[in-house]
Amino acid sequence: MTDIEIANSKENEKIEQIAKKLGLNRDNIELYGDYKAKIKSLGNSRETKEKLILVTAINPTSAGEGKTTVSIGLADSLASLNKSVCLSLREPSLGPVFGLKGGATGGGYAQVVPMEDINLHFTGDFHAITSANNLLCSFIDNHIYFGNELNIDPEKVVFNRCLDLNDRALREIDIATTEKCGTKRHEKFNITASSEIMAILCLSKDLNDLKTRLADILIGFTFDNKPIYARDLNAQDAMTILLKDTIKPNLVQTLYGTPAIVHGGPFANIAHGCSSIIATKTSMQVADYTVTEAGFGADLGAEKFLDLKCRLFDLHPNVAVVVATVRALKLHGGAEKDALNEEDMTCLENGISNLKRHLSNLKNVYNLPVICAINKFSTDSDRELAFVKDYVEKLGITAVITNSYEKGKLGATELAEKVLSLCEKEPNKLTFPYENDDPIDLKIKKVAQKIYGATDVEFSKRALDDLKLIEKLGLNNYPVIIAKTQYSFSDNAKLLGAPSNFVVKIKRLEIRNGAKFIVAIAGTILLMPGLPKIPAGAKMTINDGVISGLF
Repeated sequence: MTDIEIANSKENEKIEQIAKKLGLNRDNIELYGDYKAKIKSLGNSRETKEKLILVTAINPTSAGEGKTTVSIGLADSLASLNKSVCLSLREPSLGPVFGLKGGATGGGYAQVVPMEDINLHFTGDFHAITSANNLLCSFIDNHIYFGNELNIDPEKVVFNRCLDLNDRALREIDIATTEKCGTKRHEKFNITASSEIMAILCLSKDLNDLKTRLADILIGFTFDNKPIYARDLNAQDAMTILLKDTIKPNLVQTLYGTPAIVHGGPFANIAHGCSSIIATKTSMQVADYTVTEAGFGADLGAEKFLDLKCRLFDLHPNVAVVVATVRALKLHGGAEKDALNEEDMTCLENGISNLKRHLSNLKNVYNLPVICAINKFSTDSDRELAFVKDYVEKLGITAVITNSYEKGKLGATELAEKVLSLCEKEPNKLTFPYENDDPIDLKIKKVAQKIYGATDVEFSKRALDDLKLIEKLGLNNYPVIIAKTQYSFSDNAKLLGAPSNFVVKIKRLEIRNGAKFIVAIAGTILLMPGLPKIPAGAKMTINDGVISGLF
């Protein structure tokens, strides 16, 4: 059966019953139908429990890794061992759903449901974020239209519009600012997952913090280069009004009835790749074990989860699970995509260096206890699986073969037992690749060298000018979010495995003053993706209300 057929074959529990598993009653939730709910703020009424499990992965390939599937399977297996557990995942974006990647609710017998709702409009969070973002944009252009009292230079507006779809035609556009005299300015759309509003929502502690951060958004500069913020347009309250329900985390369930909080959806290649801090903290208040995932490879999602989220909010993961597949490792080692069903020990041996670097980074740079989850595919040979397991264990790291896609909660039982064993220990003191007081260029260089394996970082003239502006504004204490390809440790998607002797090229830097971090754009990364030649949406059908082709 397909993913959507499997999801529809299971009878879901009513969301009130799922809430009860977390000690929440009807007064704690707001219903969105029978199977979805928003969780009202719990404030500080409950103690935060320190059992946090981070699931990450090797660099993704077209062969698939299954990070979300493993996360869900692990949570289901922990629940089957009678543990109090809650998932904390990101929301899917419509861009990948209708584009190349598909949805983000897991697969096979390890899914969060209702699958169609979560992958599509869900509770409207992405729409509200898009609306709040574009409301601020309309405030900016409206101010310029009606006389421009703030003296905003239209060519120095740095806050852009967004849309939760892949649309390359919107990467560069011209818009009218004053119809009377035909004045135009250059503009662009980013995908909603990369917008600063998404980042702010995911990093806000509560509604008041959200409003404060929205007010701090840097929208542009005057003709004499003075910064202009959203508060100068009095836009923060209107934006907060649009987001007043969005900030509440969403409660759903897995196919086996394990509670899942799905909230926030920044991409990890062009944004910070983590679900909201409210989702994580809420999960840690209502369950003994929180399983969360960070997007794409550990060089992106896990790096940002640890360097940004954990550092800012004093989180201490008890264990990091790194997901790998034989198929992906063979691709990293030079195998052809159409030959992945065949045993190929040479390519596997060449490609396993990618896994080794990720494991080493988490263990040695961040000082985390690490487990490798080898996500089994039916085409993997026993010899290939044994090689990966033995290789990892010779590094002094536990390796477990999982198969939640086919076996559901039974497919990650051993992984759950190993995770529980590590969780019995006190969490390690996190160490980081850079210090808070390092200048921005040094922070970027340390991540590139210590995590990516780069020899150096090269800044364009535009990026050097941006660094001077950041220093002038006194923002050197901000953490950095590096936007780069997810397919490689480098900024070149074609350099697979564990490349060396490469230089990371920073094209420009963008200030996210509301989110309180700096984005460094590396290589040819785009903040508005395009659709593939044949989009996933072109293969979907709906007949008599029944959807097919959604995955």
